Amino acid sequence: MISKFFIDRPRFAIVIAIVITISGLIAMLKLPVSQYPNITPSTVQVSATYPGADADTLQKTVIEPLEAQINGVKRMMYISSTSADNGQATINITFPADTDGDINTVNVQNREKLAEAQLPQAVQSQGISVKEKSTNMLLIIDLFSTDERYDEIFLSNYINLYIQDEIARIPGVGDTSIMGGANYSMRIWLDAERMGNLGITVNDVTNAIKGQNVQVSAGSLGDEPAPKGQIFRYTIQTQGRLETTDAFGDIVLRALPDGSSVKIKDVARIELGAENYTQTSFINDKKSSKLIIYQLPEGNGLQIAEACKAKMEQLKKQFPEALEYSIMYDTTKFISASIKEVIITLFEAILLVILVTYIFLQDWRSALIPTIAIPVSLIGTFAVMLALGYSINLITLFGLVLAIGIVVDDAIVVIENVNRIMEEEHLSPRDAARKTMDQVTGPVIATTLVLLAMFIPVCFLPGITGAIYRQFGVTISISVLISSINALTLSPALSSVILRPKTGKSFESRFFIFKIFNFFFEHVTGAYTAIVKKLVRIAAIVVIAYCGLLFVGWKLYNMIPTGFIPSEDQGAFFINVQLPDAASLQRTTAVSEQIRQDVLKLPGVIDVMTVNGFSILTSSSAPNNAFLVGILDDWSKRQTPNLKVDSLINKLGAQLYALPEAMAFPFQVPAIPG
Repeated sequence: MISKFFIDRPRFAIVIAIVITISGLIAMLKLPVSQYPNITPSTVQVSATYPGADADTLQKTVIEPLEAQINGVKRMMYISSTSADNGQATINITFPADTDGDINTVNVQNREKLAEAQLPQAVQSQGISVKEKSTNMLLIIDLFSTDERYDEIFLSNYINLYIQDEIARIPGVGDTSIMGGANYSMRIWLDAERMGNLGITVNDVTNAIKGQNVQVSAGSLGDEPAPKGQIFRYTIQTQGRLETTDAFGDIVLRALPDGSSVKIKDVARIELGAENYTQTSFINDKKSSKLIIYQLPEGNGLQIAEACKAKMEQLKKQFPEALEYSIMYDTTKFISASIKEVIITLFEAILLVILVTYIFLQDWRSALIPTIAIPVSLIGTFAVMLALGYSINLITLFGLVLAIGIVVDDAIVVIENVNRIMEEEHLSPRDAARKTMDQVTGPVIATTLVLLAMFIPVCFLPGITGAIYRQFGVTISISVLISSINALTLSPALSSVILRPKTGKSFESRFFIFKIFNFFFEHVTGAYTAIVKKLVRIAAIVVIAYCGLLFVGWKLYNMIPTGFIPSEDQGAFFINVQLPDAASLQRTTAVSEQIRQDVLKLPGVIDVMTVNGFSILTSSSAPNNAFLVGILDDWSKRQTPNLKVDSLINKLGAQLYALPEAMAFPFQVPAIPG
């Protein structure tokens, strides 16, 4: 029998346990950390720009040709599209969570290429973006000026030039996007009356800019073939693209026979401004520009957030005077707090199990063996989790908490039987361990198979719910399997080495707490035995009562509300604001400012982030929409019910419902990101 091999060679069993533990510890360092398993469907986003086009034109000339070709792409679940009045068209194609995002992107891009020839030339020249969309928003970095010396355009361009690329290169960052402000652009305001008098059209201005604002490759002088004796070679450098308003103003629109000319500055006003003015961003009452950071599904959110914060501290040293940044929206704070609480519960459960084991066994040597076996089973589970591509999340940690009470059972069965045989048959610990394994090997294997028969079928549930239960079931199954291996190898080996025959009264037997416990336990056991004897005589009544309990349980099950995953206080909440169609951005900004002031008056709210011109529900730009994020104080400072996020949302929702200018409603951060 395999157990006898390890009883005779206890070091071998200990080495196996050490290897399992070390493998688990190494895996713990490499496993990604997240709130929940990756169950968000994969999304591929197709983006196109048609400058100057309205939403209806985008729908007819861009969205419809693209959707006609992309619809039905392999493994697609559904497709949605958004066209905005700022010329932005977006198509989102959703795939099952278990599909390869790279393959999905390639398949969509192949379909998109088929539609390019049907798109307007202006759209093709702007380029069409096809990329996997990261929906897990990890951080929001706000860049702002402490004394308002920098406007939103400067802030946005500073992020674009000096920060965005640095953050995007951090391992695990899936995507980044800028909200608030826009890129610098040369804006040319045409004078229609003067153009009409001179007979100049908009196309004339456009063609002149295209023809004269170019980067010319002028070649070189002195290249071969060259005359004999050529000594030097010169690269010809010419003026490249124009950079100043004066240079653009000097672009010639028409050359007249008398040598004079009509220039852009004669028919237009030129200024350096933003590419568009579709969004404004604020952090509290300060203008800002926001960098949104998205996490890859397989990334370690905590490590990514720490790397982003370290990079920002490094970049901050190069900031110009009066430029600051802040990270107010940080989803890793809730993840860290949640996992910390579960880890505390995990250790509490381990200590509780060890204490209960010691109280019942009343022998520190006997209690030491399951104390050693528990960490081996739990830590070894992480190695299998890494091999299966799982993460350390609330589901897997809850599985480990539940497994604590299960993995200790096999070791206790072995230890109790060894102690019984040593006491009754007066055998040595090694001989008692051998005889024990002859008796309990079958039961240990049988109980393990029964437990696996309970949890393994859960792993085959379909859909998103099945993905959650799968990690839960696999975690428990692996820990139970390692526990059974320990019960057949480590526990009997340690029993033969650690346990000693009881030759006299031990400290535990003399300790008054154990005497009190034994007294009450014997009386409870006697009372329970007497009750069972009476119930056996009235078995029919017991069965009827049992059926009644089942009926009551079924009725309660149907009465309790159902849900997917309960919402939790994540330290922030969102507000979506929508004004009537055709409302201007200035009007939207005034309403959002009023809402911001109302939100800051709520107890527990410390900061408010605002993006005007953006809808969080449709993820599109529109001047009649706004998006606010209320940042709450630390959970330790919000212990009373009126400071919980549910209470704050209900109170704010009643205020916003009475707002006549817009339809605004607050809601919690989704339980599952993306």
